[in-house]
Amino acid sequence: MRTVARKLHPARWQSVVDLANTFCESSKIPCIAIATGTDSTIDGLAHVGRQQPDAPAPLRDDAIFLVASITKPIVAMAVMQLIERGCFSLVDRVVDFIPEFGRQGKYGTEIRHLLTHTSGLPDMLPDNVELRKNHATLKRFVERTCEEAPAFSPGKGVQYQSMGIAVLGEIIGRVSGKTCAQYLQDEFFQPLGLRDTALGAPDDWFDGAAPKIDRVPAAVLMEEQAAGTDWTWNSRYWRQLGAPWGGLLTSATDLSGYAQFMLRRGSTIDGRRLLAPATIEAATRNQFECMRDIAEFERRCRPWGLGWRMDWPAHSSNFGDLLGPRAYGHWGATGTVLWIDPDAGTFAMILTTLPQDLSGKYISRLSNAIVAAWE
Repeated sequence: MRTVARKLHPARWQSVVDLANTFCESSKIPCIAIATGTDSTIDGLAHVGRQQPDAPAPLRDDAIFLVASITKPIVAMAVMQLIERGCFSLVDRVVDFIPEFGRQGKYGTEIRHLLTHTSGLPDMLPDNVELRKNHATLKRFVERTCEEAPAFSPGKGVQYQSMGIAVLGEIIGRVSGKTCAQYLQDEFFQPLGLRDTALGAPDDWFDGAAPKIDRVPAAVLMEEQAAGTDWTWNSRYWRQLGAPWGGLLTSATDLSGYAQFMLRRGSTIDGRRLLAPATIEAATRNQFECMRDIAEFERRCRPWGLGWRMDWPAHSSNFGDLLGPRAYGHWGATGTVLWIDPDAGTFAMILTTLPQDLSGKYISRLSNAIVAAWE
């Protein structure tokens, strides 16, 4: 049962901001946006560092970040809404909606497997870089995924799989008659009042005297992207692709609004219900408990909900060391993390532009300081 939300201690919150400033001033991270709050308030919000790595201008208070894999659970909740509406269930097979998916031993793959990273599909396709260099469409990514053989039979193992989320995006499109991006806009972002959030930047973000796209700080590129130009995280192609596995653009304020929606167990601030409390509960509890072929280590130490990652305290890419046992959230490869603690009634996010494998230790330290700032 959720407890009454704590109060944010002003001096301890200032310590969080000071720590973030220290990381940026020492050039460990180019910029950081931090937000924390309850189901109805944003109690702490700060933007520190530089808008662009090679320019002195400070990070804008309205900066918009490419949050990478934090996209995944948001797409997953669209799938859960369609489940609520009776369009399919967790045990339905993917081939019922994408017949061509059933090749190479994937006929028995269920919706549940895609949501829990137990499908055996790859994180990235073997020709991921070539696809992006050629400006492949989402349709092409799905076609290539349909051609791939899984690493194991569905439900027999755990392997993080961005391409499973790509397939879920295609299912959303085929069932709803809208693109995944438009479905999210109509069913979630617009009702929640998220004005600076999009799965793929629309054309009008690039227009006008002060285009919205200028509010997006450049991500520090990973090694395989270093020689790229028109296909990396910072390219117009990628920012507009709307990849269901990692293409969400959003601000700290908007993402806070989504976290608050989750803490309110599926309702908007004015009480309109977008998801049932039972759906939120199902999506944010350990799904491996009902999957008999999942290894005990995964079930106990690295559990997944439906699209949401539960807290993995002993893993290097954790949410920090101090969260409660029912906390959930997700990381993003561009150096972002979102966590929600339903027992404390609080959420937090740390949005940076430095890839996760380099900034994870800094994010964890900031996360610990944020948790400690709540009384």
